[in-house]
Amino acid sequence: MAPSISAESGDWILGGRDESAFYQAETQMLIRENQMLKHRIRDLAAEAGPSSTISSGAPTSFLPSFIHQLHVTMLARRTAATLPLRTGSVGPRGAQRLPFSSTAARSADFTHIVIGGGVVGLAIARQLALRGATSSSSSSSSSTLLLERHGGVGTETSSRNSEVIHAGIYYGADTLKARLCVRGKQLLYDFCARHGVGHARTGKWIVAQTAAQREALERIERLCSGGALNVPVRWVGADEVRRDGEGVRAEAGALDSPTTGIVDAHGLMVALQGLFEDAGGVVALNSPVTGITPLDGSSSSSSSSSSSSSSSSSSSSSSSSSSSSPAPGSAGWELAVRDASTGESSTITAETIINAAGLGAADVHNMIVPPARRTRLHYAKGNYFSYTPAGSGPRVSRLIYPAPEPGAGGLGTHLTLDLGGRMRFGPDVEWVESPDDLAVNGARLADAVAEIQKYLPGVDAASLAPDYAGIRPKLSPRGAVGTTGKGFNDFVIRNEDGYAGWVNLLGIESPGLTSSLAIGEEVERLLYGSVTPS
Repeated sequence: MAPSISAESGDWILGGRDESAFYQAETQMLIRENQMLKHRIRDLAAEAGPSSTISSGAPTSFLPSFIHQLHVTMLARRTAATLPLRTGSVGPRGAQRLPFSSTAARSADFTHIVIGGGVVGLAIARQLALRGATSSSSSSSSSTLLLERHGGVGTETSSRNSEVIHAGIYYGADTLKARLCVRGKQLLYDFCARHGVGHARTGKWIVAQTAAQREALERIERLCSGGALNVPVRWVGADEVRRDGEGVRAEAGALDSPTTGIVDAHGLMVALQGLFEDAGGVVALNSPVTGITPLDGSSSSSSSSSSSSSSSSSSSSSSSSSSSSPAPGSAGWELAVRDASTGESSTITAETIINAAGLGAADVHNMIVPPARRTRLHYAKGNYFSYTPAGSGPRVSRLIYPAPEPGAGGLGTHLTLDLGGRMRFGPDVEWVESPDDLAVNGARLADAVAEIQKYLPGVDAASLAPDYAGIRPKLSPRGAVGTTGKGFNDFVIRNEDGYAGWVNLLGIESPGLTSSLAIGEEVERLLYGSVTPS
């Protein structure tokens, strides 16, 4: 709950006022007004019925102007604040106090800003908003803003994937991908059941056609059942496949993963956004970040890349000064945000920032770090193909994956299902230069058919058609999926070294959807050392 400010409270008195409490209350007031407007628009849309001209995106379409309104209001208040701050008047913020920051809380517009409105960004934002909503501290005023550059959430990788709930069997026992996938799977099944998100525990067969592929699957089986991962799997012999496999071919047997499933990714993101906003969070659409400045409390804070221009004549004194100077970000962060619909720019501040920008995460990272620490992502496009059989073709009730190839950038062109039971195939792996290269490459259909017919010989090639494509952000060229292949890259989720209040997420590809809720917990743990139960 935001602090109450009144003439009697002592927080607003002539000659000494608690400006921190005032700014926090101002922010919370604007957030509440914004929430009321969104709920009112939803009510009007419901009253108007399906013929209404109010779009489903209306509740959040005006949020870039909300950022500008907040910025102007806070700037005006701070400019007008000429009375001295009363010494010792700012009390502790209880559970919301960040361990690294002693000055940011006095002036930041938000406690957290999450950059990126995909499923991972939404899960992080919702987890951080839960912390503020469930805090027992009466002085807490934690607030979270999510910035999304597009006109809706989840328009990139989050909505262009296989919508599979992975079991966590490919990534090795000592990796973030494995740990967060296994934890995320458990959280996701529970979340979907509690919040009415469409999902199904379909199970999956990973099929082997050769002795070498069988050996690879047996290694995975030992890893899963040896206690390190604790992922249920079962070996299915070739005879059982022929008897019960619905036309599937697995000449050397298959590995059954009974906890694999599918999820309505769009429904999941709608639920996460609603829960985040209900907890007081704010989603700002059409709001690309154009610049980020870490603040350190000095009179001329600037980005870290500008700190190398000191004069050699003062090297001794500057060295002594730098050793005791606060880390960039210790006084918060200033973000420049552009309204994509009007071109208008605003600035907004936060105690902490979380870079969950997905395909744009390297661009956000590179806004902050010096040139020597900049990075780039590599883009693996996956083409998907729909399947509409004209006659009595194979009808498969589980997911079918080929045995993984060492060093491959994907899991092979596999068979997945949607919640209506319709089959689709993909993704393949096509390396591209641009994350905007989303046109399905129809020329790859022939190769896809050849791969599919290895495990589903009865498939009707004429019933396959190009459907959609998605991009997977890789940290290295030709990045492999499994730990058995060269070029494997784990998730990067870390407090960025040398900075305060910056959690950086890079290379969040598969199993990012499955891991999303667990990633939210991981980010909260990095910031606070504990996780708020959901």
